Amino acid sequence: MFKIDRKLVKDFDWGLAGLVLTVLAFGLINLYSATLQKGSTSHTYFYHQAIWIGAGLAGMMIAIAINDEFYRENAIIFYIISVILLILVDVYGMITSGAQRWIRLGPISLQPSELAKISLILALGYYYEVKKSLDILSLRHMILPFALAMIPAILVVKQPDLGTALLLVFIFLSILLYEGIPWKTLLGLAISGLGLLPIMWRFLKPYQKARLLTFINPDRDPLGAGYHIIQSKIAVGSGGVWGKGFLKGTQCKLEFLPEHHTDFVFSVLAEEWGFIGSVTVIALLFLLVLWGLETARTARNRFGEVVAIGITAMFFWQIIINIGMVIGVMPVVGIPLPFFSYGGSQTLTNLFAVGILLSIRMRRRAYASGF
Repeated sequence: MFKIDRKLVKDFDWGLAGLVLTVLAFGLINLYSATLQKGSTSHTYFYHQAIWIGAGLAGMMIAIAINDEFYRENAIIFYIISVILLILVDVYGMITSGAQRWIRLGPISLQPSELAKISLILALGYYYEVKKSLDILSLRHMILPFALAMIPAILVVKQPDLGTALLLVFIFLSILLYEGIPWKTLLGLAISGLGLLPIMWRFLKPYQKARLLTFINPDRDPLGAGYHIIQSKIAVGSGGVWGKGFLKGTQCKLEFLPEHHTDFVFSVLAEEWGFIGSVTVIALLFLLVLWGLETARTARNRFGEVVAIGITAMFFWQIIINIGMVIGVMPVVGIPLPFFSYGGSQTLTNLFAVGILLSIRMRRRAYASGF
């Protein structure tokens, strides 16, 4: 069923694979410390994440073995399935902490909004491959890709998951920038978006409004909405240059820092490994982004270019938003840090996305073959 030419194996990017494995190792070590509370010997989160990483690596190998032609030919099917799953979440989804984002599949829970990221990228790649001979930046030809992005974004907002919805929009805008949308047009879209802010404000949940107001002034509610940001900034600042040392972070161990294994896992890293450790991890993550851009530059067709740019944008914006959240320069919108934050669906999605990048990179020559 899967067939890979020996020449493809020769072109396998061991550097990118090694970089991802290195980042995963850092992330798992950091998660071990983040989830080991004072006086506790439980490693449940650590073991679960290790299992998800193992499953994700298996998914990455499957993604590598699949030819990009298969992704292109089935992109719309993947997109339709992801939209159907998002609709099912609205009808049958599990409610956890006030959010309805998961579907129960036997012993596991699936978060379809994570799958929507990949399906949107593939759908946009298919659209720009098919329309490559047209003026795709004309207003008429922007209606369909805009709809492709907005349909899952609106469904995700209803869960509510403002962070993932914004990420879908940022992925779309990043692809538009790559395709060469004029800055004047982009500026016009931005101004139009600002004009819609008063309307959008009315549809936000109370806790979302509180997060945005707290971003402007964290001290307005230091024991409520501002607590996360304040404790996170204390953890980051207390790490200093070299950090307090592995397993010696007090903000996490004494449970002052909320969500220390998911949204604020970088705060644990900064406290224990300091400025040097933080910069090292950020450098590795942005090296992954640069590798993605290089994959787009060397892709053998337009579909591969757009998909590589979309996946790279997905990683880039998650890194920027998450780190911005934990240091207080961006509002808290619930975006995890790739390969570091705990979570099954996002781990599987990120590793499958890396597999697609490796597939595109491995098949950048004309003799490509595969699934």
